Amino acid sequence: MRLIRGLHNLRAEHQGCVATIGNFDGVHLGHQAVFEELRKVGDVLGLPATVITFEPQPLEYFQPKKAPSRLTCLREKLTVIKAAGIDYVLVLPFGRKLATMGAEAFIDEILVKGLGIQHLYVGDDFRFGRARCGDVGLLHEAGRDLGFQVDDLQTVTAGGERISSTRIRKLLVAGDLQAASKLLGRSYTICGRVSHGDKRGRTIGFPTLNIQLHRPVSPLRGVYAVTVDGVGDKPLPGVANIGNRPTVEGDPRFLLEVHLFDFDRDVYGAHVGVEFVSRIRDEMKFDSFDELREQIASDSQQARRIHEQNS
Repeated sequence: MRLIRGLHNLRAEHQGCVATIGNFDGVHLGHQAVFEELRKVGDVLGLPATVITFEPQPLEYFQPKKAPSRLTCLREKLTVIKAAGIDYVLVLPFGRKLATMGAEAFIDEILVKGLGIQHLYVGDDFRFGRARCGDVGLLHEAGRDLGFQVDDLQTVTAGGERISSTRIRKLLVAGDLQAASKLLGRSYTICGRVSHGDKRGRTIGFPTLNIQLHRPVSPLRGVYAVTVDGVGDKPLPGVANIGNRPTVEGDPRFLLEVHLFDFDRDVYGAHVGVEFVSRIRDEMKFDSFDELREQIASDSQQARRIHEQNS
């Protein structure tokens, strides 16, 4: 898969493709069904399958405080898209220029001149351009005039309901990891690099891996049994807290801290994947570090039991 960062990096060899446009947060089974259809059309036409997405997501630019929590950061999203067999991903930086670009200019500059699109898949509720003035009808009209085919995406359902990022997000907030995983087509995992923290965990006997989230907020909050891939020959079991650490005077950032069982290696800088296995409890504020230590010990015992049951 080739990653193209920004319109200015498009080259002549990127001209001529079949494409789809969207945020694709979570890259769930619905998105993956679109990618499969895109690949099939690309194979018939002899053209590469291209995914067009935005970073940040448009709502994160327009209403950063109201934007929904991210299921996947950009790196996680690209990893799953690559596994789906997509040839190119065009990541468009969403800022003032794109926010003020008219719908006709978007079609002309990005779809036609930039990519030379031959076949485009979009959702029937897709809106684009300044003030969201462009819609599927405009794309169909432009396609007839400019020589590209436009198809509406078919809704993919599970259990009689549409599979969507919003639905998965609600399941994660409710702690239903199993149902969320079924809609994602994989276990819910957060990836990030292990960084230095304040090392308070060591002082109470529970050293942690502090993992960068690369998102302002997460759909998960609380304590979970987890496994961590990237620091050993196989995924290692542990217990994790994700939230604002209210006992340590709170923190404006969302933090992911993982205590691995029977593990004491220095792995700063390692890029890891944290798979969330089961929810244990909500995040809580304790009156003292002694109370916190006792609760972490209890959480660890519960997490060990969960891992033993799943092994």
